[in-house]
Amino acid sequence: MTLFGTDGVRGKAGKKVSAVNAMRLAMATGIYFRQFSKTNKILVGKDTRRSGYMIENAIVSGLTAVGFDVIQIGPMPTPAIAFLTENMRCDAGIMISASHNPYYDNGIKFFDSEGNKLNRDKEVEIEAIYENEEYIEDAQAIGKEIGKSKRIDDVIGRYIVHIKNSFPKSLSLAGKRVVIDCANGAGYIVGPTILNELGAEVVVIGDEPNGFNINEGCGATAPENLAKVVLDKRADVGIALDGDADRLVMVDEKGNIIDGDKLMAVLAVHMKEQGTLKGGGMVATVMSNEGLGEYLSSHGLTLHRAAVGDKNVVEMMQKEGINFGGEQSGHIIFSDYAKTGDGISSALQALAYFVGTGKLASEVFDPYDSYPQLLENLLIDEKRAFEEIEGLDALKEKVESQNMRHLFRYSGTENKIRLLLEGKDGKALVKMMEECKTFFKGALI
Repeated sequence: MTLFGTDGVRGKAGKKVSAVNAMRLAMATGIYFRQFSKTNKILVGKDTRRSGYMIENAIVSGLTAVGFDVIQIGPMPTPAIAFLTENMRCDAGIMISASHNPYYDNGIKFFDSEGNKLNRDKEVEIEAIYENEEYIEDAQAIGKEIGKSKRIDDVIGRYIVHIKNSFPKSLSLAGKRVVIDCANGAGYIVGPTILNELGAEVVVIGDEPNGFNINEGCGATAPENLAKVVLDKRADVGIALDGDADRLVMVDEKGNIIDGDKLMAVLAVHMKEQGTLKGGGMVATVMSNEGLGEYLSSHGLTLHRAAVGDKNVVEMMQKEGINFGGEQSGHIIFSDYAKTGDGISSALQALAYFVGTGKLASEVFDPYDSYPQLLENLLIDEKRAFEEIEGLDALKEKVESQNMRHLFRYSGTENKIRLLLEGKDGKALVKMMEECKTFFKGALI
């Protein structure tokens, strides 16, 4: 596949994600969902990127051209689109966002009528339609069959109520000072509003989007500034969202960034103790540290590993009958409350546990020692099939002979290869990573 990546379609705005391509993709998507249509409505939201205006208008044109009515709700978190698509009885939902990427990228994510991200088979079908010129030409509506669009600005309240209901009514955030970094993105209204209504003393940063500063030195991909503010304001805890608010990174009162695996480990064990964890374990990805698996095992829980991508985590959760999972990077899924990663909802679950313990965040969210782990991203010229790279099998064998775990994979959204090594000997890990980087530079650059 050349169009879809690990999470919808993503690329440079005006290039891969251009107005022309977005309109054509919207038409293909409308044609695909026509076969399941019940209400003839598709929901469209976006984050705060300037290019969102261009892409939104193109998508509305494409959908109305094939006969769908469109509901535009403006800047809204990705998980809100998932929730509202089902809540408002739409046939599908579309989110315009490149998530944690810089402002000059953009993307398009798709949800079915139940708020689920599309699986690979459905993406293949949409891409086949996208590439079929005759099919698209014949599917265009005429006369009274052409769709219409309208903008609704007050649906944010539905999502706020939904998220607040996930926080135990017996608890309050009163007396807690919480810093939230909204990444100048889609959660800049929802996040602070919910925390305020739950009683927290809220310090807000990253809440002044201008179309170009989304994720720029802020949010979940750059939590160092959040850590500084937590220390400066003597806050109890810090929360960082990414550009579309589906990712969560937390900081404790000492300014330490809380490891994503450890955060999930604590929450999984807490859910087991509360009797709310289903399936006897949780789902993480191949990126998660082996320390997570050992910690869960010590508490009688099983770690299931999925491919990278929160929709892959969700698919395995459904397969295994599990209601909790996530990614080390911050996509955390509580399927009792959301069908995709939801940074705000996940933050509320973490805060509820934190408040309930009466302890400091640094005491609560550091339950075990992780194995040393290194992750490097290399810019490359081409993404050659791994089976075609001479000497790769020998490299993997050498890594494994030193009792290290490895993961080599291409980015689904950028021209990069991601290299992960994990083992007990930190010095040996650094040496092996240099060898791996040298190998892939020679093979792919």
